[in-house]
Amino acid sequence: MVAMPFSESMLTEALSLARAVLLAAFNRADAPHVPASLSVDGACFVTLMTGGTLRGCIGSLEPRQSLGADIVENARHAAFDDPRFPALQERELESLEVEVSLLSPQEPMDVRSLDDLVRQLRPGVDGLVMACEGRRATFLPSVWAQLPEAERFVAALQRKAGWRPGFWSPNMRCYRYETAHMRGPLME
Repeated sequence: MVAMPFSESMLTEALSLARAVLLAAFNRADAPHVPASLSVDGACFVTLMTGGTLRGCIGSLEPRQSLGADIVENARHAAFDDPRFPALQERELESLEVEVSLLSPQEPMDVRSLDDLVRQLRPGVDGLVMACEGRRATFLPSVWAQLPEAERFVAALQRKAGWRPGFWSPNMRCYRYETAHMRGPLME
C-alpha cells in the first residue's frame, strides 16, 4: 500500500474548505479560499451526516484535478446533487456534520474468487472498489463501522453495485485504497 501523504494540517484545511463551501452556498460565509497545500492532485469524498444518518456523500476515486478543487466540487455535489437525497436546506445546517476523506492511490487486488477477496480484505483499513459488467461501486473504509464482517461488507457493496450477494465473475476487478479523514460539525 502506498504511504498516505496527508498531514494533519492538510486534513484540517480540507475540512475547513468543505465547511466554507457549504456555508458560502447559503451566504453564511465568503467564497472559500483554497489553501496552497491542497493544490496537489488528489481524490476525495465529502460525506454529510445528520444525527449519525447519511445525508449525502459524493467523491472521486481517482485524481482528476487538484485536491482543493475536488473538495469544493464534491462538497457542493454532496449537498445538492446526491441522487439519494433532496438538496440540502438551510434549516439543516445547525445539525450537519461534515467528513472529508482523502484517498490514497488505488491498489489492484489479485483475487480469484469471492472467498479470496474476503480473506484479503483488512477490516477497518481498506476501502474497496468492485468493477464488472459495466458496473462499479465503492465503500470507504469508514463503512466498516456499520459492516465489520468482511462477508457482510462485500455483500452490501455487491447490492450497491446492483449485483446479487455472492455474485462473482472471472471479469471482476477489485481495488483497495486507504483514506485519511477528518470529521466535525459544520457550525463550529
